[in-house]
Amino acid sequence: MGKKIKKEAEPPHKDVFDPLTVESRNVATVVLMLNSPEEEILAKACEGIYRFALKGEENKTTLLELGAVEPLTKLLTHEDKIVRRNANMIFGILTSNSDVKKLLRELDILNSVIAQLAPEEEVIIHEFASLCLANMSAEYTSKVQIFECGGLEPLVRLLSSPDPDVKKNSIECIYNLVQDFQCRATLPELNAIPPILELLNSEYPIIQLLALKTLGIVTNDKESRVMLRDNQGVDQLIKILETKDLNDLHIEALLVIANCLDDMDTMALIQQTGGLKKLLTFAENSAIPDIQKNAAKAITKAAYNSENRKFFHEQEVEKCLIALLGSENDGTKIAASQAISAMCENTDSKKVFNTQGIPQLIQLLKSDNEEVGEAAALALANLTTCSPANAKKSEWNESRESCFQCPKSGCGNQPVYHKGQGPLLPAHSAVAEADGIGPLINILASKRDGAIAYAATALTNMATLEPLRVHMQTRGIMQALLGPLHSANTVVQSKAALAVAATASDFEARTELRNLGGLQPLVELLRSKNSEVRRHASWAVMVCAGDELMATEFFRLGTLDILEEINLSVTRQNKFSEAAYNKLLNNNLSLKYSQTGYLSSSNIISDGFYDYGRINRGTKLLPLKELCLQEPSGLRTILLINSKPSDVKNNYHYSAGTGSPTEEKSEPTSGRNTALSSKSAIKERALRKSQPKQDVTALERKAKGEKEEEKYTGEGSPEKECYPPCDPDFCVYVHEVTKSILPITNIKEQIETLAKYVAEKMGGKVSKEKLNEFNWEHHISELKFQLKSNVIPIGLIKKGIFYHRALLFKALADKIGVGCSLARGEYGRAWNEVKLLSETRKGVIGGVPPLESTLPVSDYFTEKGHYIISSLSMIVNNSSCICIF
Repeated sequence: MGKKIKKEAEPPHKDVFDPLTVESRNVATVVLMLNSPEEEILAKACEGIYRFALKGEENKTTLLELGAVEPLTKLLTHEDKIVRRNANMIFGILTSNSDVKKLLRELDILNSVIAQLAPEEEVIIHEFASLCLANMSAEYTSKVQIFECGGLEPLVRLLSSPDPDVKKNSIECIYNLVQDFQCRATLPELNAIPPILELLNSEYPIIQLLALKTLGIVTNDKESRVMLRDNQGVDQLIKILETKDLNDLHIEALLVIANCLDDMDTMALIQQTGGLKKLLTFAENSAIPDIQKNAAKAITKAAYNSENRKFFHEQEVEKCLIALLGSENDGTKIAASQAISAMCENTDSKKVFNTQGIPQLIQLLKSDNEEVGEAAALALANLTTCSPANAKKSEWNESRESCFQCPKSGCGNQPVYHKGQGPLLPAHSAVAEADGIGPLINILASKRDGAIAYAATALTNMATLEPLRVHMQTRGIMQALLGPLHSANTVVQSKAALAVAATASDFEARTELRNLGGLQPLVELLRSKNSEVRRHASWAVMVCAGDELMATEFFRLGTLDILEEINLSVTRQNKFSEAAYNKLLNNNLSLKYSQTGYLSSSNIISDGFYDYGRINRGTKLLPLKELCLQEPSGLRTILLINSKPSDVKNNYHYSAGTGSPTEEKSEPTSGRNTALSSKSAIKERALRKSQPKQDVTALERKAKGEKEEEKYTGEGSPEKECYPPCDPDFCVYVHEVTKSILPITNIKEQIETLAKYVAEKMGGKVSKEKLNEFNWEHHISELKFQLKSNVIPIGLIKKGIFYHRALLFKALADKIGVGCSLARGEYGRAWNEVKLLSETRKGVIGGVPPLESTLPVSDYFTEKGHYIISSLSMIVNNSSCICIF
């Protein structure tokens, strides 16, 4: 064999790059390396960027400006584990920067990050991926994206990770996510409560705190509370409270317990395990404001249960809460006030607060913090609300002189007589003595709707007592209520309207409200879509409509039409709207009689009343002024009541759109009886017969068709001066019945005599057989032709049937003070009803028998309680049960 020759090494291929160790001190260069296809370079570049980002916020901003974020997002799902791990570590650090988070939301990387939470991934990837999600979840948009991408389930699974950093990041992210209701509702489905409870046993305080914070949010939902109870979570919470070394967790633990007290079974369990006593201990002994606050919140939640309220009272919780009112921390003051509000449901606790807590609450009303004032107003609203009690006077206040029943309907509270002020409820008295009415009125100007509503409620409660109501008026409550009446909040509107109803029961208050322009917003509230607002506004209108001037203003504002529309609606009507409508109608008896066909004995017919006939609701009743100007027609005769003497101008102010005139305030010297003297009446009638062409009365001028004088309105346009026609015959009737019937002391005789008198003036006795020969229609037609009008004064009618006679009887009875109703029937029928008393009475001009003087039905003269007089035939029947005309 030949000699072996050493083989030379083959030279490297020309296209192969020799290995090169790259070191760079420029971050921009490293960022460029992120686009390298080599795993080793990518891994080293990511490692360098991670160390650079750890150094501070400025470096994170630099990386963002160099465009490092976008190429890094592509590495999150890289095949190489080291590259993928390093990229996740970078994002765990970078996402603490708000600008980076904003860019990442636009790049939509959350799906990629959530994918790194898979069980097969390394723990370090779990750590930084969960850290990235925790940072991102601090903003609402990212919360929604994480939830929609299914991130909640893997996060819950990672709560059981052996790595504490993974647990911490996962529970922090979950805490952020459950701020959203949708995420919170999903948590029980994922069985998340047991692993969260397990974190309470962690050796790391931050994990325990985040777990408690999360439970504090999720236990607002019932399902989570049930799961916490079923997994012995209550025991763990109590143990935390009992452990002094865990005092940094007590604030959050108390908050969770407070939420759990909303659940009756959980609350019973907490009471059994001594949790309620722990609450009182923390509230009384802790010097930490947040612990006091959360303890008071827990007491508030527990106090919604009657048994708990009883338990707390036995433990003298009232002293503790009153002491907390003096805390320097506003949150503690608010929580204590709310707890007092809840404890007010317990009568015994309420007594304690009435005597000890009210002055402190009134001081809180003056706080610069409006939330504190709102909580204090809530407590005062509940304290001044009557609740059943059977306490003796000595239990309330032994210094008072006498005890009376609470004037508030359905209340058993025992108020006391406050010397010089009248009967006062204990809470009302305490508020008044502490000068609390002024601060409550000031709260009505608050920017917080709740504060306004509560203050209005407290004032409404106190306004049931006259001395306090008068004091409120002197402090300007009517002015203060104007703002709440204009509020856009329906609760405030409702409470303000109710306060008006309570405080406007005095004439001076109503006048002030009208002068301040308070009726307009009140009427607007009648149009509200909220049923409670409409109801309370109707109540206020009903209270205010008792005065003639108030009613006139309501008519001008179209209130009657609004109420009528409400009452015609099946869904919007209510008892108060009906009552308000009827109250307004009582100031427009012409419209009332036309619509309802009935006037009660308290509806006194005055001059200017006219019977137009039946109209349906929703139909406008023309005012008397317009009806007087109309030409006669075949329409039903309009009957007018007018006892003004012919020598007195019949001036009336016509309310816009009402059809009800209001007399000028120039009463005759005889008071309500405006009858002419006998001599003047005879003289006038003789004058009409002897000088028909020269008579100067408005009635005969109209009968002759003479032109009315023209007067000029404020706008300069001429308008006919129209006075309702005089009725000298009716004036004579009033004078005669006043002279002859009023002195009769027996009311039965009065009625009989008046009925005979009316029948005589209306054509006398007419038998049923001769009714067709009565010719009353022809007589009425002649009067229309003579007067050139459909409006006929009642005294001119000498042939009248049922409805003529019934109206005349009512008008004359009202003039002499005989209580008498007027009812309309079908086919021209009408009748009067008069209650007969068991004792004789003296007639009094200008009044009706008081309600207290009437007797029960069984004590009336006749068998069924009424007396009948048929004025057409003048048949007196003592055994009948209805008094008919």
